[in-house]
Amino acid sequence: MSESIMNQSQNTLRTTHSTLLPLALIDKCIGNRIYIILRGDREISGTLRGFDEYVNMVLDEVEEYGYTIVMNESASNKKLKRVLVNRLDTILLSGNNIALLIPGGDSKSFEV
Repeated sequence: MSESIMNQSQNTLRTTHSTLLPLALIDKCIGNRIYIILRGDREISGTLRGFDEYVNMVLDEVEEYGYTIVMNESASNKKLKRVLVNRLDTILLSGNNIALLIPGGDSKSFEV
């Protein structure tokens, strides 16, 4: 291998070394709380126990949130309110349902 190609290869390794890949970010979240927005207007907060290459996740101490319509005093003004739907000890969440994952997030950080 020529010296210039080797130098280019080493430079590429140096620049990509600081890049954090998505699965590596999720791996750093194991044991910590994460906030997940799912397809279909549902949200989950829980402690990440583990995941696989398809981002199927095992979560502990899970809180599931949904939305309800709240009517203000004037009937023409409607507002969405997040409500706690369910609390579960442990779940297996399919990665196909995940729209957004927020490491360290909680439901109070994302009020509507």
